[in-house]
Amino acid sequence: MNVGDRVRLMSGREEGIITRILDNNIVEVAIDNDFTIPVARREIVVIAPEEAKFLKNEEPVVKPSARREPAAPVLSAKGIYLAMVHQSDELLAATILNNTDYDVLFTSGEDRNNRYRGLQNDKLAPKATRVIAHYHLKDFEQWPALIVQFLQHRNGAPSLFEPVTKRVQFKAASFYKSKKTAPVLNKEGYVFQLDHKPVTVNTDKLQEQLAEKPAQQENFKLQAPEHEVDLHIEKLTDDFAGMSNSAMLKLQLEKFQDALERAMATNMHEIIFIHGSGNGVLRKEIQKILSRTPGIKFFEDARKEKFGYGATLVRIK
Repeated sequence: MNVGDRVRLMSGREEGIITRILDNNIVEVAIDNDFTIPVARREIVVIAPEEAKFLKNEEPVVKPSARREPAAPVLSAKGIYLAMVHQSDELLAATILNNTDYDVLFTSGEDRNNRYRGLQNDKLAPKATRVIAHYHLKDFEQWPALIVQFLQHRNGAPSLFEPVTKRVQFKAASFYKSKKTAPVLNKEGYVFQLDHKPVTVNTDKLQEQLAEKPAQQENFKLQAPEHEVDLHIEKLTDDFAGMSNSAMLKLQLEKFQDALERAMATNMHEIIFIHGSGNGVLRKEIQKILSRTPGIKFFEDARKEKFGYGATLVRIK
């Protein structure tokens, strides 16, 4: 008696699927209307396909073949599928199936407790498959959700399709009802369709959106910085009392870098950075950056009569 076995309750006619082994004597059974109940092993029997041969009751005699569990339906519809296919009684391979006439570019990953982990990415040719992970039935309750993103493409195709993201969350009551013969593989598995009718992209609207971007960029004008940029921390923020020395230095260097880049982009000839004398750390860091920045003609101490040794003049090429 294993997870996935179809069973009948001896106390009635209810049938269901074993979804979990709770302990040596108790199993969890998903009844066909999707609710699960704990049942003692001694109160259920596994349904065998040929059980009708041995049934003796008052119902009309039925041919054994008519009472057998039907074979899994064969999926022939075109589409993109996720199939959980048995590699052994306990081990299943999560497999992406491309049963379309298009190439499929895909990525896949696991979501456990809202933490994502990437698994595989590939391009699947038409009628191709790719195994992305393996899972044990005994760990079914701990299976993650699988997330697949994909885009269909074909050289010379007349349509451009929207990319699709599909999340598959496995639930015992519905999982065992998804058993079918998987397309492309032609093997029984638990099969989930990932795509629906592909959504085409409105190329005219896409062209309009692309055409709007240059116009938006033209409206943006980069603002040149002041000729003298004061980097004293009290000039940059009002809330510096609780800041560490490293946090203050980081903010000062960010302001310096932003002003320098804007000065160069707006073709300024020179700019002065007021950093104060202090312990000289900020001055050294600024001059270190200037020494390895292309486009700087030279830098030197600004007018001592005005700034002392607390400012640096930068000449830009």
